[in-house]
Amino acid sequence: MTTESNKSSTDNRITYETDGYICLIGLNRADKRNAFDSHMIKQLSEALTRYENDNNLRCALIFAYGEHFTAGLDLMELQDKWDKGAFEFNDNEIDPWGIGGKLRSKPVVVAVQGTCFTAGIELMLNSDVVIASDNCNFAQMEVQRGIMPFGGATVRFVAAAGWQKAMPYLLTGKAFGAQTADSLNLVSEVVESGEEYNRAMTIAQEICKAAPLGVQGLLSSAQDASRNGAKAALANIHGYLPPLFHSEDAKEGAMAMVERREAEFKGR
Repeated sequence: MTTESNKSSTDNRITYETDGYICLIGLNRADKRNAFDSHMIKQLSEALTRYENDNNLRCALIFAYGEHFTAGLDLMELQDKWDKGAFEFNDNEIDPWGIGGKLRSKPVVVAVQGTCFTAGIELMLNSDVVIASDNCNFAQMEVQRGIMPFGGATVRFVAAAGWQKAMPYLLTGKAFGAQTADSLNLVSEVVESGEEYNRAMTIAQEICKAAPLGVQGLLSSAQDASRNGAKAALANIHGYLPPLFHSEDAKEGAMAMVERREAEFKGR
């Protein structure tokens, strides 16, 4: 495992490690229940952008240090930064919440435990696989703080759960547990407390065994459907096929099937 920090030693709000093909991104502000301030937001974007641009990495796993995933936004620190670029990302930067910036092309798995409020839920909703501890406590409580969700919940929470299921939680900001999150389709799996990281790592490893170009094409098509609708995504789907069918990975996949062995994909 390679461990590196993408920031100064005095400001380690996000940790960055690599383990084979996997990028491990840790929320590291446990003394503040991993609440997102402007520095942490910037560093998370930097970590995800670094992952996106590293051709050796195939999957990212976002996790949190301490007992809680995140208490959401650090409103006191952010209150004078709303209009000063704290949530703005250019075309070369990955927005952790997928509102602006560069569209992510590689998968992200998230392991969640304890408290997961507001921006934490929206970070989950912008990921691809979410493993939640059975001790999780969720709340999309922006309306209780005088604002509204602006990291995607107004769209993705509703899309996942359906209007009538989502609105009681969005309009009131009331809390709900892991089993409710599962029933609302906000998480992929609920596991016993303490097992969320290991389960998320297992899935990340399984993703890394698949053909990277195929995974990226699949993710892009699914994102196309989510953003532009099924009709547009279906019209574009055949455009992915020529480079995939002519790739080294496609040949390796066919040979592995014939030879009855596990494929060793190179992402070429």
